[in-house]
Formats: sequence, C-alpha cells, structure tokens
Amino acid sequence: MKHLSQLSIKIRVLIIFSATIFLTGATLIGIWINIQLQVGQKIYPNTVIDGIEMGYKTKDEAIKQLERRDSYLSGAVVEILNENVIEATLSGTQLKIERDISTKVDQALLIGRSQHIPSRIFQQLNGVFGVIEYTFETKLRYDTIAINEYITVAEQTYNHPAQNALFHFKNGRVTQFKAHASGSKILSDKLREDIDKEIQKITENNTKIKVVQISKAIDPDITIAQANNLGISELIGKGVSNYSHSIESRIHNVLLAASKFNGLIVPKNSVFSFNDVIGDISASTGYQAAYVIKDGKTVLGDGGGVCQVSTTLFRAALDTGLPIIDRTAHAYRVSYYENGSEPGFDATIYSPSVDFKFQNNTPGAILIETEEDTANNILVFKMYGTPDGRDVQISPVTIWDVAPPPEPTYEDDPTLPNGQVKQIDYAAWGAKTKFDYKVIKIDGTISIDETFFSNYRPWRAVFLRGTKT
Repeated sequence: MKHLSQLSIKIRVLIIFSATIFLTGATLIGIWINIQLQVGQKIYPNTVIDGIEMGYKTKDEAIKQLERRDSYLSGAVVEILNENVIEATLSGTQLKIERDISTKVDQALLIGRSQHIPSRIFQQLNGVFGVIEYTFETKLRYDTIAINEYITVAEQTYNHPAQNALFHFKNGRVTQFKAHASGSKILSDKLREDIDKEIQKITENNTKIKVVQISKAIDPDITIAQANNLGISELIGKGVSNYSHSIESRIHNVLLAASKFNGLIVPKNSVFSFNDVIGDISASTGYQAAYVIKDGKTVLGDGGGVCQVSTTLFRAALDTGLPIIDRTAHAYRVSYYENGSEPGFDATIYSPSVDFKFQNNTPGAILIETEEDTANNILVFKMYGTPDGRDVQISPVTIWDVAPPPEPTYEDDPTLPNGQVKQIDYAAWGAKTKFDYKVIKIDGTISIDETFFSNYRPWRAVFLRGTKT
C-alpha cells in the first residue's frame, strides 16, 4: 500500500508539472500570437533606432518620429577656416544634411521577417520576449556639391606651383634674376575627410562646426643657392619708400635711377658707393628736370628724385644689418620720405661730394634687386645674400627742437604776368631726430652700435609774384 501511495503522489506531481508546462507554453504561445497579431506589418518590439524604441510602429510612423527629432539639422552650420580666417560658411539646408532614416527603418522592419525560418522564429521570439534588443544607428549624410564647388575655388586660389630660381650673371651684373619660392597645395582629400568627420559630430546641442583647411608646401627644384656660386641663397633685407605726390619728371627720375642698381652684385667685404653706380646725373643721361635742394633753395634741376633711391637703399642696408660708412640727412624734412616712415630715415646724395656708402660684411656676395610698384608709387630695394644669424635692432625715432617754418617770402618775377603767383618752394617744420642702430651677431656680441642724427632746418615757402606788364 505504501508503494502505491508513493506512486500516486509521483503521478499527481507529474500531472501538475505537465499541466503547468502546458499552461505556461500555451500562455507564451498566446502572448506570442497576440503580439504577432499586434505587430502585423509593423516593427517588432525591442527594436531600437538611435536609442529610440521603434516597436509597434509602422514605417511612416517611425520615419516621422525620427524626422521630428532631426529638425535641427537644417540650422546646422559648417565653417571652413584657412589660418583662422573663415573662408566659407555652408548651411545644413545648403548641404541637405539628413540621416539615413529610411534605410535604418527598412532594416528594422526586416527583424522577424527573415526568409530563413529558424532565424525568423528566433528573431520573433527574441523581439517578443525581450531576450535580445536589436539596435540600429543612423548616420548623417549630405550633398557634396557645395563642398566640391568650394574646394574647386580654393584650389584655384591657394594652389601655387613652386617657382625655381633664375640667376644669369654677366659682366659683374645679374641680367636675369628670379627668387625661388615655395609652392602650396590644399590637401583637398583630407579636407573632404575632415568635413565628413565633423559633420558626423553634429547634434542638437552642437550645430556649429569648424573645419580647418590645411595646405602643404611644395619645394622648388632649384633654389637661389643652387643657381649661383657666389654664396647668395636668400633674401636678407629690404628697404621700402613711397614717392606719392611726385611730379611726372620726378617719378621718371626715380625709376631711371633705380634701374641702375637692379642686378648689381656687391662683393664680400667691399664698400659700396651710390655715386659710383649712379654716375652722371644730367639730361644727357636721360634725367629730367625736377625739384632738388641746391644752395639752400629748392630749385628745378636735372635728376630731382634720385635721393628717393639713395633713401630706399639706406633703409635696405639698415634692415640687412650692414655697416653704414657714409650717410647725410637732407637739409629739411622732405614729405616723400615720411610717406609711411618716421623722419630720419633718409639719405641725400650730391655727386661728387655727398655720397651714400655701406660695407658688405656678410659671409658672401650681395645681390641688389629693385622693384617698382608704379600703381601705388612704391619703390623697393631687396638684398639677397648669405644669412649669418645677425639680429638688427632699430629704436623708435626721438624728435626734439621742433620749429615751425618761417614766414613765406615773395619774390618779384618779371617773366610772369602781373598778378600771377607761383609757388616754387614749400614750407617744412624743422626738427632734430635720432634713432639707435644696433646689430648683434649670432654669438651675442655687438658688431654695430650707432646713433643716426638728423638736423632738419625749418624751411620757408617761396612764391614768385609776376610783375610783367
């Protein structure tokens, strides 16, 4: 009897267990069927796109929800910078920035609908009972037309081929010269990659992104040093002056005189004389009459304006750090030499007595190149040579004893019609000026420590008064 009782208990337990299993299975199947009926053609539950549960949503419902979330994309801004300067600003609307929402929703709809039956059932059960969460991440995409258009323009603007040096030397003068110059090229592919990388970082709280445009230098095949055997390798100094407001004859003389120095070679350790190079300044050598200072007066004379050239060369010699052997300031402050410059940086010449001289104490020869910007009335002297690390220090100009010009004078001129007045000299304030000029060698020793003084007299205006009847 005892054995029959134990058997009866086991049977009852088995029946209860089987019934429980059956009921649980039936319940689960019922739940599964119910969810299947609810899902229909919608997305299965536990399917997530960009962290958003998409279960029981139709394709259109899912797309609209994600599009509402992404409404900020139209207001996004992409700034392209070149050396901290904004070169282009592209809007999200212009770039048509959007997410690949439709693609990801289509992929989400495939969950539980695989043509492989075991996979389909497995995905459905996972989706229904939440065993596994299926996740999808959208990616920003955009139209590249505006980006490519910008890069095309940028390449035309910033891509420059390297320039090889040109150096033809004949009879002590360089007859053809062109300094080498590095080229540049925008890294266009990297720019596209960087733009894409930054666009992918756009969020609702980060709608303004910046991308830096990067260029690489292109080295020339032939440098100045390779084009000559004189030790001339690079630009080591330059001087600039502005001859605006000059009369036509003065401009003619400035350009003519400057041409005498273009291409000259100053040998190592030699002393350069301006007057030796300029030679005869007269009508016979092509100079025209322009105002010059002579015997305490401003008068018309052949070669007026040549001092613009000596002044510019003086500034180039200072910038290069060369010893100045001979320099004389003008008698009064000439307005041309203070166009964009402080007073005191001028050097007058008057052959043969007043000269401007400097010494070439650099490691090699010096090539002088002149440039004339006739549109802006700018004269430039450039010095090419061998750098040795010298440091040029020029102090600010000190001005004192400033004195107003004397009262103008009027002189009778019987060649002018009675009553006509003609100004032949212009007033200028007097002053004394100085600046310190120091050159420090690479080892720290001082090679030049000099102060340049200028004493400009007050200058009166002079008028001619016609007396001819």
